[in-house]
Amino acid sequence: MLSCKEVARLCSEEFERSLGLGEGTALRVHLMMCKGCTNYRIQLGTLRRAMQAYAQGKAGPDDDQAPKSER
Repeated sequence: MLSCKEVARLCSEEFERSLGLGEGTALRVHLMMCKGCTNYRIQLGTLRRAMQAYAQGKAGPDDDQAPKSER
């Protein structure tokens, strides 16, 4: 079974390349048993989407909560 450290690496790498069958299976098995790594993977996806939106000049979901002086 993969360690949490190995899973963190694979979670990052899966955004850059397709994981092999063995890697993907081992990742899914670990994620079924580890809530911490599951949350980390979700957070990585959220951060990636936010940075892509920022790079494209799109407003983020928290922009409407900015102080009035910054609006």
